[in-house]
Formats: sequence, C-alpha cells, structure tokens
Amino acid sequence: MHKNRRLAYAARRVLHGLVMYLVMALAYSLVFNGIAEKSLRAQAEEDVARIMRGAVNLDAAGYQSLMEETRRAKLRQYHLDDSWALRVAWRALEIMSFQFGRSTGLKSTTGDSHVVAIVVEALPNTLFLFGTEALLVLLVGGYLGLRAARKPGGWLDRLASVLPMVFNGFPAWWVGMLALTLFSYAIPLFPSGGIHANPAPGGWAGILDYLWHMLLPLLTIVGLNLWGTAWLIRNLLADAYSKDFIAFARARGLPEFRVGMHAIAVVGPAIATLALLGLVQSISGNILVEGIFNWPGLGSLYFSAVQQSDVPVLMAILSLQTALNLAALVLLDLSYAWLDPRIKTGAAA
Repeated sequence: MHKNRRLAYAARRVLHGLVMYLVMALAYSLVFNGIAEKSLRAQAEEDVARIMRGAVNLDAAGYQSLMEETRRAKLRQYHLDDSWALRVAWRALEIMSFQFGRSTGLKSTTGDSHVVAIVVEALPNTLFLFGTEALLVLLVGGYLGLRAARKPGGWLDRLASVLPMVFNGFPAWWVGMLALTLFSYAIPLFPSGGIHANPAPGGWAGILDYLWHMLLPLLTIVGLNLWGTAWLIRNLLADAYSKDFIAFARARGLPEFRVGMHAIAVVGPAIATLALLGLVQSISGNILVEGIFNWPGLGSLYFSAVQQSDVPVLMAILSLQTALNLAALVLLDLSYAWLDPRIKTGAAA
C-alpha cells in the first residue's frame, strides 16, 4: 500500500512537471510568435525560390501557377495559414518536442543551420566546464564547510565567514579579465581563450589541449563560488552538530568521520538541492565568463543569438533550460523521501 502511494505521488509530480512545461511553452510561443512567424515566412519564401530555380521548362503561366501552389504548400507546412490560436498552439507543440527548424543566421562549425545541431554542438562545452565547476565547488566546499562546522569560532570558520563577502563582491567579468590579463599575458601560464590551439591537435594531445584551455576559466569560476558554498554548508552542518543525537554519538565514542556522516544525513535534502540546482544552472552557461574566455558554450551562443535576433536558437536555449530546471525540481521532490524518511509522500502528504 505504501509503495502504491509513492508511485502515485511520483506520477502526480511528473504530471505536474509536464503541465508546467506546457504552460511555459505556451508562454514562449505567445512572446515569440510574431517574430518567429516572420522568420518562418522568410524561410518559406527561400524554400519556394529554391524549388522554382529547378522549374526551367515552364511557360510564364505555368511558372506562376507552380510558384503559387508551392507557396501555399509551404505555408501549410509551417502552419502559417492557420488561425492565430492554432499557430500559437502549433508553436508550443514544436517547442515541447524541440522542433525549431533552421537558424536564421547562426551555423554550426560544420555549416549546419539546423537549430538542434547548433545547440547540441555548444552544449558539451558548457556542460563540461560548468559541470566540472559545480562538482568541484560541491566537493571542496562541502569539505571546507564540514571542517568549519566541526570547530565553530576556529580559524577556518572565521575564514569561511569572511571570504564569501569578498569574492561575491567582485563581478565575475572583472575577475575573469584580471585572471586573463595576469595569467595569459603578464605571466603566460595559460592560453588566452578558445577551446583548442590552432591548428587543433588530434588524439590524446587534443584532449590534453582542451583541458589546458579549460583550466583558467575553471579555476576562475571555482574560486568565485567555492567559499559561498562552503559557508552555506557550514551553516547547515553547524545546526546539525548542535543536535542531541550528535552529542550522543560522540559520547558513544564514534569516530569523527562517522559523526560527520550522521550530520550530513540530516542535511541531505538541502545539500542535494544545492548540488542538483547548481548543476542544472551550470548547463545554462555564463554569458560573461564564456565571452571573456572565448569559450563556445551555450552562454556565448545565447549572446550571439540575441545580437543576430535569431529567434529559433533563442527559443531552443530557453526551452532546454526550462525543461532541465523542471526535471531537476521533480527529481528533487521525488528524492527527498529517500534522503529523509521523515518526509511524507502520497495521500498523507
């Protein structure tokens, strides 16, 4: 019975997430519909012109008739001859199914103008850079927060309370430019930008070259975000360390490592929220950081799409971010009961 309640609860949460995604898709469709239709009409005219270039053995009347028929077919294909409400609905369904057609200006490095190909090419760069940053910040920041919480008032605890204010007060773009100036030009320890040398090496040398180009932006954003996470985890664990069961565990003579694991179990849902949302936000990229280090990820792609008014690419990036954020929230909701049995699910929730 309990298992059935949990399954029903999981199904409801997934359904709620899908409904929210549909609402967001409709909102994006309403906001971008006018601009998107201009792009689609221009794309339809390009398709008509390309098809008509092959119609060379027709007289003037036949040529005109074929052109009009082809234009009507293209308008039907893109749902441009439907009513306004149906056009908005079709656009929302295309957003939900990630069917964005072709870009109006941007192309992938291989010359592909399909929006999905452009986004898929940029996604791994952002995921690798900011995903690695999120993992390092969580692991190192968690360790520092744990050490600070064990000894309130100690040197590490005082350091963890001051450094977040220092680093959070620096704009990310300024720190990135300073790091680039110091460690790429004044002291040329790292490459000045990009993801590989020119020409790009192949094999293992290419992988090492990619990692070498990633190191400076990675160290920069880790340095900016590390101590804020450490301070947050320190505060969570300090409250857990004040509980009676921690004092009882220490009185039993448990090793400090085991005591720490008991404290972490108490704040598991909060740490899971911090980790998963940090990872999802990392996939969105950072326009300023990627721009300064010339890192071709989603942040740089978003900025380029804004500059060129490339609505299909903008809609694709926004839809991807929305889907990932909603999926993360649903996953967190479902994982809370596993991380903390005190949290109820199902009809009794």
